[in-house]
Amino acid sequence: MIIGIGHDIVDIGRIERAIGNHSEKFMEKYFSKEEAGLALSRKDLGQMAATLAKRFAAKEAAAKALGTGFRDGLYLRDICVSSDASGRPELAFFNKAQDILEALTPSGKEIRTFLSISDEPPFASAYVVIEALPIGG
Repeated sequence: MIIGIGHDIVDIGRIERAIGNHSEKFMEKYFSKEEAGLALSRKDLGQMAATLAKRFAAKEAAAKALGTGFRDGLYLRDICVSSDASGRPELAFFNKAQDILEALTPSGKEIRTFLSISDEPPFASAYVVIEALPIGG
């Protein structure tokens, strides 16, 4: 059973300008240490901006899939984008995002999330699907 679907698109140049103007403050406000570390490992500003833009889009898409957007105490840092061992992007929910996800989860079900991120400058985009499955299914 689909709980929610979200999509977002971000202008990579907007993220690049934010990095250029307030790099440390920008990353601390919106990204986990893991996400910021990955971006900082990129070889140039354009790649760093694309990395962060994809994650920013993923967080926005996830908030849409939760059905809330960013309001009532839900913040971008409550959603984290990482990758599994094969490089597939994954979502983790914390604080208010975790509370919302738990409230959306039907009894006897567990949540599975799907994330696809991509960039084609000047844009980055993300799609999120949240599904409830029978426990152990």
